[in-house]
Amino acid sequence: MAEVTPLDSNWLRAHPLPLPDGETDKNGRGRVLAIGGCRTVPGGIQLTAEAALRAGAGKVRVATIAGAAMAVGVAMPEVGIVALAEDPAGEIADAGPAAAELDRFDAVVAGPAMADADAAGRLVDALVAGKDTGATLVLDAAALMACASRAALLRDCPRPLVLTPHIGEMAALLECEAAAVEADRAGCVVRAAERFGAVVALKGATTLVAEPGGALHAYAGGGVGLATGGSGDVLAGLAAGLAARGADPLGATLWAVWLHGEAGRRCAEQMGPLGFLARELLAQVPGLMRAAL
Repeated sequence: MAEVTPLDSNWLRAHPLPLPDGETDKNGRGRVLAIGGCRTVPGGIQLTAEAALRAGAGKVRVATIAGAAMAVGVAMPEVGIVALAEDPAGEIADAGPAAAELDRFDAVVAGPAMADADAAGRLVDALVAGKDTGATLVLDAAALMACASRAALLRDCPRPLVLTPHIGEMAALLECEAAAVEADRAGCVVRAAERFGAVVALKGATTLVAEPGGALHAYAGGGVGLATGGSGDVLAGLAAGLAARGADPLGATLWAVWLHGEAGRRCAEQMGPLGFLARELLAQVPGLMRAAL
């Protein structure tokens, strides 16, 4: 088993986030493409997009189903919008218009707020087949459910890859039962990192993060209040935003895990251990980044 490194203040000080200089414009601060959403969860991708901005990205574009695009754009005047065709079930039918613009972005996050693995699988295929720009690719939620049959494709993907599963999604990634993952969480996250050639964050009371052939990192500070709808969408957006700023995939993921967990800790202290909302995590992020400098 890989050595376990605690994700704590010592690690943060030794691995600071890249900071833009005073002359950097919004493009220089990093550009994120967030793809996801469906008819049954039309607003979830908004959490991901705002998380990327709160993490310090300069520009975010949201690609979502046409039926939700206008509402997301009005709710978030800070982002650009790509309206994608939707299938009869209200899922993304064709991600081609978004994938065709990959060269305009520094990080892509795909899968949040999607409900169908087949639709998410088409999205993953379009992104892997898209232009090789070196943009970090963060896969979350339904996109993870489509990865097992694409393990070789993803392992050979030239883009840096980050996967952010919970226990059930990890079971799908490794094609095993959730109970098997729970029984050996550390072993499973290491195996997933090797299988997909990716940085993998297994979310839970203690979140474990592994990269192929590297140390296993552990963060235990989040709290049960983070086990709420939309919380994972926020984490995925943080990882993409930090990667767009210039953090390497492992650093972006670890900082995202810490910021997400500490935001949960602050919300628990201010409001109570249960009942705060995923969107209430977002405003905590800039102050946490400042405090960690």
